[in-house]
Amino acid sequence: MKTVSLATIVRECDRLLKPGTFVDYDGAVNGLQVENRRGISHIAAAVDATRATIRLAAKQGANLLLVHHGLFWDATHPWTGRHYELIRLLLESDLAVYSMHLPLDAHPTLGNAAGLARALRLRQVRPFFMEKGRHLGRQGLLRISRATLGEHLERVLGAPPTLLAGGGDSCLRIGICTGGAGSHMKTAAAEGVDTFITGEGPHWTHSQAEDLGLNVFYGGHYATETFGVKSLATALSQRFRIPWSFVDHPSGL
Repeated sequence: MKTVSLATIVRECDRLLKPGTFVDYDGAVNGLQVENRRGISHIAAAVDATRATIRLAAKQGANLLLVHHGLFWDATHPWTGRHYELIRLLLESDLAVYSMHLPLDAHPTLGNAAGLARALRLRQVRPFFMEKGRHLGRQGLLRISRATLGEHLERVLGAPPTLLAGGGDSCLRIGICTGGAGSHMKTAAAEGVDTFITGEGPHWTHSQAEDLGLNVFYGGHYATETFGVKSLATALSQRFRIPWSFVDHPSGL
């Protein structure tokens, strides 16, 4: 069985995603979060680093878990109770964890928005959604009815999206910023799109979409952010000739 050193894979991830050039949210901790003892022979990719995904990755025989949402969003001390169980599970499984948040959202080919844009077959795709000094999403052109776009999203994401029908019945300039960008739809509207696709947003965004004349699709935070880790795992698998698998543990949100 072929193995590659963890350090080699981490260097390649950092080279591709350039986390040092980003300002991220507190707790993101981009990069290697947990190391292991042996080399890497199987990569698992998941949206979230949780006890459930760690168990599933270990069951698949993985020794590296690539995630979009890492382990350190809130206090992780003391190492008791659920925190202790998680750490013990990682050590017993000899599973390393590499996490990448905004740099994976923003990547022009490997990113979440880039992957969803490809799946929807947008044309003339370019950077979109300036936040924290970087474009975190992608926008492109697709002349399509609003109803048909909703059907396409259901096929791509696996569940019907929630529509805030603030705009017209047809769509042309479509912007994508995955995850929880609904509360920032003014940013999307200011960049000239007529349709905005993201994961989720609060209740008050319904009236805001109407005020802005913007069609908004909420496709689910989890569902819209499966693309990046899959693309990164695929790139690493091709580069190092080791297998990868996706750990699907949807939140339904």
